[in-house]
Amino acid sequence: MVDWKLTATTIYCEAVDDEVTLMVYKDWSVNCTGNDKYSQPSKETLNLLKRKGKQLKRELQCEGLDCHRVVGYKNKLDAEEAKRGSSV
Repeated sequence: MVDWKLTATTIYCEAVDDEVTLMVYKDWSVNCTGNDKYSQPSKETLNLLKRKGKQLKRELQCEGLDCHRVVGYKNKLDAEEAKRGSSV
């Protein structure tokens, strides 16, 4: 069992061209501030994504909580916890 309530890291997410914070909770559920902001964007946020995407010459779109960044961070923490548990 993990001895923390929440752990988080802030990364640059190229899918939305913005910094987002990835969070993993004690029960291993996850959240991402990018998902909160970009998965169902307001009209203003959608226009921002379109403008940025046009400048970058690619479509910007949140990939949701199953994106490789969120899953990778969760897997990294799980591996660290497994390693820590085996060394105690």
